[in-house]
Amino acid sequence: MRYITILLLCWGISANGQNARVENDSTKVTELEEVIITAAVKKKIETEMKMAVSVDEFLASSENISFIKRGAYAWEPLLNNMSTERSTITIDGMHIFGACTDKMDPITSYVESNNLATIDIKSGQEGSMHGSTIAGSIDLKRKSTAFTDEKNWRGSYQTGFEFNNKQFFNLGNVSYSSDKFVADGSISYRKAENYSDGNNDEVNHSQFNKFNTSLGLAYKTSPLSSLRADAIFDVAKDVGYPALPMDLWLSRALITSVAYKQLFEEGLIRVWDSKIYFNAIEHYMDDTKRPENLVHMDMPGWSTTYGLVSKVNLIKDNLSSEIQLNAYNNLSIAEMRMYPQDRSERTMFAYSWPWVTTRYAGLSVNNSLDFTEKSQVNFGGSLGVNYNHSKYVDFNWIFYPGAPQEKTRLLPSLNANYILNISDFNFSVGAGYGHRAPSVSEGYGYYIYNSFDRYDYIGNPDLKNEISYEANASAGLKKEKMSIEAKVNYFHIQNYIIGKILSLGSPMNYQSVGVKGYTSLDYARLFNFSLNARYNILDHLHWNGTLTYARGQDDKDGNLPFIRPLSYQTSLQYHYKKFGVQTSVNGDLAQVHYSPEYGEDETPKYTVWNISADYTFYIKNVRSIFQMGAENILNEHYSTYADWGNIPRMGRNIFTSLKINF
Repeated sequence: MRYITILLLCWGISANGQNARVENDSTKVTELEEVIITAAVKKKIETEMKMAVSVDEFLASSENISFIKRGAYAWEPLLNNMSTERSTITIDGMHIFGACTDKMDPITSYVESNNLATIDIKSGQEGSMHGSTIAGSIDLKRKSTAFTDEKNWRGSYQTGFEFNNKQFFNLGNVSYSSDKFVADGSISYRKAENYSDGNNDEVNHSQFNKFNTSLGLAYKTSPLSSLRADAIFDVAKDVGYPALPMDLWLSRALITSVAYKQLFEEGLIRVWDSKIYFNAIEHYMDDTKRPENLVHMDMPGWSTTYGLVSKVNLIKDNLSSEIQLNAYNNLSIAEMRMYPQDRSERTMFAYSWPWVTTRYAGLSVNNSLDFTEKSQVNFGGSLGVNYNHSKYVDFNWIFYPGAPQEKTRLLPSLNANYILNISDFNFSVGAGYGHRAPSVSEGYGYYIYNSFDRYDYIGNPDLKNEISYEANASAGLKKEKMSIEAKVNYFHIQNYIIGKILSLGSPMNYQSVGVKGYTSLDYARLFNFSLNARYNILDHLHWNGTLTYARGQDDKDGNLPFIRPLSYQTSLQYHYKKFGVQTSVNGDLAQVHYSPEYGEDETPKYTVWNISADYTFYIKNVRSIFQMGAENILNEHYSTYADWGNIPRMGRNIFTSLKINF
């Protein structure tokens, strides 16, 4: 027997360096069977250039993720160049579904950087632990303070100002820990006005106003177990979307959970962690500030979800496993209300989400087996059951007579990965197979207006499951002064769901040019490549570079929409004692593989230069950091392939930030 220390704050631990992590808990030092445990290093929610980032800005620093932008707020994350329907986005494993048919409230918009500890990104079927997926998973992990022998208070405060859009923000955190009780709290507020583009022209309807707060309470029920309750409350008001004909009047979310975690001193099972959760989201889009619209429309939406996540971690010799049960029930409702100029009268009402209930239950297994000290195999799979029921299916019967009111689907998944380490080199090769069910919009949406291609979209309840066949590989070299790694993946997706023009029906929105129905292509192909390099030029001077490329084609060799062209980023960081300076250059080449069929046009190349400097100082042993920098120093006027309606990006933006840790 050996004595080991279990660090409660860590989100996961790895046994024998394996990828299948055994999660730790908030318990005291205790005696366990002989097992080597190392704490996983947590990455701060900040980038090299900017410490006061939003969740979207932090995710954008990953080579796996790009964004569709319809404004300055609530960007839609694209994992492996696939839309959010093909990825699973969770908060601590909890399933949460937005309430906006225009996807203006991705799950990432309901958290803030100061209530997150880290973000776990899994590519392809490696992300199937949290449910069926094609692109992978993004799990937003909240902060959780460890129990301590002595009573302890900690906190931080961060404030700053961004000059381009006059954004003012305040972020605060406080935590209390003792032997039996822990409390975590956070609060944040951001307010921004319209931003200006590279031509110094104001981009109307790009303002936003966001408030977020969270609270977590944990109690140690025994030396090896704890009970924790968490809640997040988020409110956004007066959010403009320059790429859309409507804005957000109000978005509100309540996200709650209660979790019980148990450690075991010996035996096959080492950790058992179970959680029940509930979340409710309401989202109100309207166009009251768009007097140019001939017909006014409100689009309120509601999404309510409750569920269960229960997982166990097991270790036996050189094999470690994680088994997870996911189950949830979601109700999605969205309405369209049209008014004439006199808003006291209503001319039309319809459900764009006709009270759609989704029930899901799935069992996932992930295993990690060490063959030798240099080689490892990770393998696993999942099986899920997805059930949909539409209360007002007669909306779909207009276009699909006799379409079923309810649908049950089986969603299997398999994945395997082999890792080999030889001296300074590392290699991996893997494969995956998985299904996903159509989303609520794809299956049951009714006249959902897409302002990108200007078509109204109709869901089809009879769509087949999408089926993904995936292959991936990586190779890297890591030395003391430098490292380089290349990654590649390829997806062959059968029954690829996308919109096609319908011959029947006329558009409901006066801005629409026609009606499209969600249908399935025979297949689509998607290829992603990334190259990352690092070099320590001097002890205090470091260089990083990233190159990414993607290509997506349908079954007729046509281009898929929103596929990122060749992009690059290079940066230098200099740190000496209390000072730090960072500069970076990033950009995209021209998007020549665009898709006019889906509303795209060619976007030219662009290059953006950024710089920042920071200084660390102490006031009575209180550590503080002041940072100042500029984004888009040359005031480049540009829009990217993923900017909805070619809205221009922000021009030169000078920012300041002050962070105090106490």
